[in-house]
Amino acid sequence: MGYGPSSSHTMGPSRAAMYFSEKYPDATKFRITLYGSLALTGKGHGTDTAIHRVIDRPDDTEIVWKPDITLPRHPNGMLFEAFKNGAKMGSWEVYSVGGGALWDENGTFDTEDIYPLTTMTDILEWCRKEGCTLVDYVSKYEKEDIFEYLGEVWAQMQVTIRNGLENEGVLPGTLKLARKASSYNIKAQQSAGSSRPMGMLFAAALATSEENAGGGRVTTAPTCGASGVVPGVMYFLKHDQHIGDHRLIRGLATAGLIGNIVKTNGSISGAEVGCQGELGTACAMAAGAAAQVLGGTPRQIEYAAEMGFEHNLGLTCDPVCGYVQIPCIERNAFVAQKARECAIFALFSDGHHLVSFDDVVATMMETGRDMQAKYRETGLGGLASVYKKIKK
Repeated sequence: MGYGPSSSHTMGPSRAAMYFSEKYPDATKFRITLYGSLALTGKGHGTDTAIHRVIDRPDDTEIVWKPDITLPRHPNGMLFEAFKNGAKMGSWEVYSVGGGALWDENGTFDTEDIYPLTTMTDILEWCRKEGCTLVDYVSKYEKEDIFEYLGEVWAQMQVTIRNGLENEGVLPGTLKLARKASSYNIKAQQSAGSSRPMGMLFAAALATSEENAGGGRVTTAPTCGASGVVPGVMYFLKHDQHIGDHRLIRGLATAGLIGNIVKTNGSISGAEVGCQGELGTACAMAAGAAAQVLGGTPRQIEYAAEMGFEHNLGLTCDPVCGYVQIPCIERNAFVAQKARECAIFALFSDGHHLVSFDDVVATMMETGRDMQAKYRETGLGGLASVYKKIKK
């Protein structure tokens, strides 16, 4: 849980700034160099603002942008340097690898691997042998307070949606993009037939994504840019299907497990694999969670997640002007609806299908490696480049 608009560009760098500044409290100057994708879209994402918010010494903190240089480990590379009276005290090369997580030469920073089985295939086999559910697997290996924590996550998700449904006006930035969630919600309440539930889901997803774009407090699910999908679907199930909080929190446990499988075996970083890693993962998480909440078996849950991921393969990350606004906000709304449809589709089946969730994760990584860098959160291609041409 943290402030938008980007887990990779704001949450990650601000966490890194906090750790580094605490390590060198006597420094008289800091220099932070941002590389590759982080530099190309960092200003639109507010990376410099996030760093200055943590190191509140603007006169003594220099931010250097190096968009033409990409560090070897990840497109979102950073170099932190601390100085005292002109002499360098220390430096730290670190990467923002998605969802606010950091990676340095010692490995993934400030995280812990707790699951002995890390593929969906192996976890499903465990569920079959033990007669258990995916939630049981999470419960077995997570800490005792996992459901209490997920309750806090769910509470924050609902607060974010309520704020988004109330707030109106224009989002910050040069695009002057108007918020839509409030008006969509009102129109949905006044609609009938299939338009009503669809509009409600659109409004909930838009509410979170607009709060994120405005720098509000959101929950990474799995990232800020894709943070509208899971909350939108869960909120819809609560208010349209009248599902209780206890069951929804258990759904979030499954969603988190699905996201963890992707992060462990693939990537949730738009700068590394495109938006398929962000919104594709979010769709899988929401679809799997919804299938469980609505009574699905482990096989049906896996099928829903697989479809949610499969049908977002190849999705590019091309933020216009570097903001998490176009096409990101609308994509969250449409992907939330897709997640709901995947869950329903899977529940009509017996859960058996040919392409596994793990196959899609591997395919996503292969597709991401083949994708040109201009389509991976650099703002150099796709819709971002077309909009620049139109503006000229």
